Amino acid sequence: MKRKIIIGASAIFMAFMAGLFIYFFMKHDTSRWEVALGGILVSGFPLLLLLLKKIPFSTSVIIGYYLFLFCTTFLGSICKFYVSILWWDTALHLYKGLFMGIIAITLFKIFVPKHLQNEVSKWLLFLFVLSLSIVASAIWEIYEFFGDVFYTETMQRGGNQDTMFDLSAGLLGGLIIAVYSLLRRQKI
Repeated sequence: MKRKIIIGASAIFMAFMAGLFIYFFMKHDTSRWEVALGGILVSGFPLLLLLLKKIPFSTSVIIGYYLFLFCTTFLGSICKFYVSILWWDTALHLYKGLFMGIIAITLFKIFVPKHLQNEVSKWLLFLFVLSLSIVASAIWEIYEFFGDVFYTETMQRGGNQDTMFDLSAGLLGGLIIAVYSLLRRQKI
């Protein structure tokens, strides 16, 4: 079932972005056709999971990834929600923090043998979840910085204040999932 969802979601999102790419390319809207082209590329990443014997991520995580792509590429950049809705960017950074925290829990389950998972300190799991969310936030801010330096000059419109709000939102999202992992340790 997960394989079908990945293939279907990738195909739909790629086709949607390809349509937007062609439309904006024909209109000579450089910034939007480039975003659409990027959307085609990042929507294909989950297809790499098909190379695995067993897909480690839940269906909701896979769908959550495409939801994030839709909100960032289409709504955020192409529909200009980043400009017209002041809280949009911060909300997506919060979502990314939550999402990466969930990814961290999944990675914990993958890389720590089942018989040892209860032996690992709940505080170590807490720190791992929080750290992965913070690292993802930092990498995203680096991406925004270099995007502004070399291309758009619009990703960090608020400068340092924008960066700090984004990092704080990512930290909060990661902290929520880290606390969840701490409180629900036996259920994870």
